[in-house]
Amino acid sequence: MKSFAITSLGYSFGLILFAVLLAGCGKKVTYEQKSTSPTGGFYNGDNLPDSTPNDVELDADAVVKDEPLSRSGNKPYTVMGKSYRPLKSSKGYVARGTASWYGKKFHGRPTSSGEIYDMWAMSAAHTTLPLPTYAKVTNLDNGKEVIVKVNDRGPFLHNRIIDLSYAAALKIGMTKQGTARVEVRVLQPNKPTQSNSGQKLISTVTTNSQSQSQSQSQYYVQIGAYSVFENAVSMRKRLTRLGYQVFPQFDQDQRSAGLPYRVRIGPYYDLTQALESKSRLELQFGEAMTLISY
Repeated sequence: MKSFAITSLGYSFGLILFAVLLAGCGKKVTYEQKSTSPTGGFYNGDNLPDSTPNDVELDADAVVKDEPLSRSGNKPYTVMGKSYRPLKSSKGYVARGTASWYGKKFHGRPTSSGEIYDMWAMSAAHTTLPLPTYAKVTNLDNGKEVIVKVNDRGPFLHNRIIDLSYAAALKIGMTKQGTARVEVRVLQPNKPTQSNSGQKLISTVTTNSQSQSQSQSQYYVQIGAYSVFENAVSMRKRLTRLGYQVFPQFDQDQRSAGLPYRVRIGPYYDLTQALESKSRLELQFGEAMTLISY
C-alpha cells in the first residue's frame, strides 16, 4: 500500500473497555481519552495496514439492515471534559464537516457497540448517532461515496464529525490526506409494511394463502459449496465484511455440517428480501447464486 495518511485521531479506542461496559448498563460514564502526538502523524501509533487481504471488497458498501440498538454505547458519556448524549433517533440526520479515519492500531479490538473493529469492513464512528446506524458518506471534494455502518464512538478532536474505517476512507479517496470534507446522510432500512393487526404484508401482490405460506418459510441464498473447509471460512469472512449474516452462524457449525461446506446468507422470512439479496450478491460477485427455501 503506497498511500500515506497524516491524521490526528481523538478516538474511541482510547476508551477504557470498562467504561463501555458501564454504558451498556445504563450509567453515565466517563471515557478515558489519550492525547495525540504533539509532532503529528498517526494517532498513538496507528498506521496503514501492511497489506490488503485477497478477499477484501474495497468497492463494496455496508448492507443497510433493520437492527435493534446495541446494548452498549448508547448512553450519555463524557470525553475530555465534554459530555455527549446519543440521539434517540437518526431519522433525517444530515451533516457536513471533516472526516478522519482509523486503522491498524485498532483492528480486532472491541468498538463501543461491542462489535469487533475490522478496518476492512465499511464501518464508522460517530459521537451521537445511535449504534448501529447506517449512513452514506460523500467526499465533497471528489464526489465519491460509501455506505457505512456506524458502530463506534468518536472522533473527539478538531471538530471532526465522523471517523471512517480504513477501507471506507480508501473507497472515497481520503487516506492520503488523512481527512476530507464530507456529507453524512443517514439511511433508513426498508421495513415491512404492517396491517392494523400487526401482521407483516408481502409487498408483491399475492393471495392470503400465499402470504401465509411465505411468512412460514425460511429462505437462504447459497453462495457456494466447498470441498476445502478453509475456502468456506475465507468466503464467510468476506461476506461478513460486506455486512451479510452468514449461515451457519459459527465456523465450528460450518465444519460440523460436513462436506460439502455450503456457505449461505440468511435466514430471510420474506421472499422479496431474499430475492433482492440474491440479485445484489450476483452483481457483487459476478456469478449466479442459488435460492434455498425450507
